[in-house]
Amino acid sequence: MDLSKLREYGANVDEGMGRCLNNESFYLMLVDEALKDTTLLNLEGLIKEKNFKEAFELTHALKGMYGNLSITPLFNAVATIVEPLRRNEDIDYTEMIKNVMDEFNKFQALQN
Repeated sequence: MDLSKLREYGANVDEGMGRCLNNESFYLMLVDEALKDTTLLNLEGLIKEKNFKEAFELTHALKGMYGNLSITPLFNAVATIVEPLRRNEDIDYTEMIKNVMDEFNKFQALQN
C-alpha cells in the first residue's frame, strides 16, 4: 500500500497522517489493519436478522476507524447507515448496504 493509491481512492491522506503525527509507516500500518478487517461483511446478515443494536455497534465502530484514518469514501458510506441503526429503525436498508459494500470492495481492492 502507498499513499498515492489512498489519495486516488479519495482518502484524505494528509488529515489521516496528521492524526498519526505524520508518521507514514504508522499510518500505513493502521490502514493495512483496516484493510484486513472484514467485520463489515457481517452487516447484511445482522440487518436481515433485524439485529439493529449489533449492526449499529459494528457500523459505529467502523465509522470511527475509517474516520480516524480519513478513509473518506468508506467513512461517508458507513455514516449514512449508522443513524437509522442507532434509532433502531426497521426500514429498507438495501441501498445503503449496497453503497457501503461497494465502497468496502473498492477499499479492499487497494490491496492488489
